[in-house]
This record gives sequence, structure tokens and C-alpha cells, in this order.
Amino acid sequence: MASLRVLVAEDDPAIRELLVHHLSRDGFITVEAPDGNAALRHGRDGVALIVLDVGLPGVDGFDVARTLRREGHAAPILMLTARADEIDRIVGLELGADDYVVKPFSPREIVARVRAILRRSGQPHEPGPQLLRFGRLEIDDRAREVRVDGNSVGLKPREFALLRALADRPGLALSRDALLERVWGYDFDGDQRTVDVHVRRLRMKLEEQSGLPACVHTIHGFGYKFTQP
Repeated sequence: MASLRVLVAEDDPAIRELLVHHLSRDGFITVEAPDGNAALRHGRDGVALIVLDVGLPGVDGFDVARTLRREGHAAPILMLTARADEIDRIVGLELGADDYVVKPFSPREIVARVRAILRRSGQPHEPGPQLLRFGRLEIDDRAREVRVDGNSVGLKPREFALLRALADRPGLALSRDALLERVWGYDFDGDQRTVDVHVRRLRMKLEEQSGLPACVHTIHGFGYKFTQP
């Protein structure tokens, strides 16, 4: 079954990256829009669903939804907002939104709501791959286990989550802040050094203890990226 395209229209890059990460991990193809004009452009191109922030710059989310519905685009819309006012929810639903979520939210909840909306609209989505293979390296979501040459590597939960976040987007540099938000969450009270410490432990277990060639690379002054070992 072909993967479904989901438009993530959100001006906050950290939130956008987090949503893209979790949706991609679940097997969706994601399209990103940092403002209302880009959201309109991508929405007109045809997507299975739109995750739409109300507070977009340029053209706000309400106007994006209004314009797309007026033009006959029927893709389901999940609206995001920082405001909990009932009137905003009513306006969004009257404009044709299928669901409405108030920030802060759990990205896993967003994925669950996206899947539920698609199921109701007759576009059921199959979950993404549960096992990633990169040569000698395997990342098994079901078992929450990493293996090198078939042998389990004893990663702690945060180390597993960090490797999984990097391996989800091979070759793409991810900032330390983005990794903090993806792995530790928005309410984490630590700093960027936490990421560096966990990367060192990850490298030690993969490279020194398991003999795997380097796969987590430092992007100086920015963050890290994963490449196939």
C-alpha cells in the first residue's frame, strides 16, 4: 500500500520537525509549510491530510482552510492552536476542519488523530516499518532493540530513542535542540550537553564495543547526522 502524503503547516520549526519526525516514523510522506502561502500551495497540489496551525504568518490557518474549502479541496484538516477559546474551535470546525488540538500536545496523539481522521475518511493508513536495516546494523522498534551482526547492543531507552531519531532521516543534520525535543520532550529542563553525553555513550556501544564503523557524525556548532555504517 502506498504511503499517504501529509502536509504539516506550522511556523515553529521545532514543532514542525517534531511532527514530521513522528509522522515519517509512522510511514507517512510529509510535506512542510512554514507559512500560510506555502500551506495553500502544497494544499492545492493534493495531499491526504493537512495538519494546520491556526497562527501561521502571512495567511493564517483559518484563511488557509477557508480558501482551500472554497476552491473545492476536500483533504481532511487537523487544526493546531495555542488558544483554548471555544470560539476558535467552533470557527475552525465551521470552516471544514475535521479535528482541533490545543498546544501543547503529544506528537503521538497527533499521529493517532491523523490515523483516525484518515480511517473515517476512507483512507486507512498502514503503520511504517518496524525494522530498519543499515548493513550490519538493525533497529527493531517492536523489540526496542538494536543489533549489530545479529547481536543485541545494550542500549538504554534514551540511547535507543536518540539513534532512532537520527536513523529516521539518514544523511540529514539534526540540531541539538531538535534532538532534545524529539527524544526528551518539550518539558525537559536540561541543556544541549545532554545530547552530547548520550551520543558519546551511543558511539562507545556501537563502535568500540560492537565494532561498527562510525554512523553518528558531529556537525560542529550544530548537531549530528546519521549515515549508513
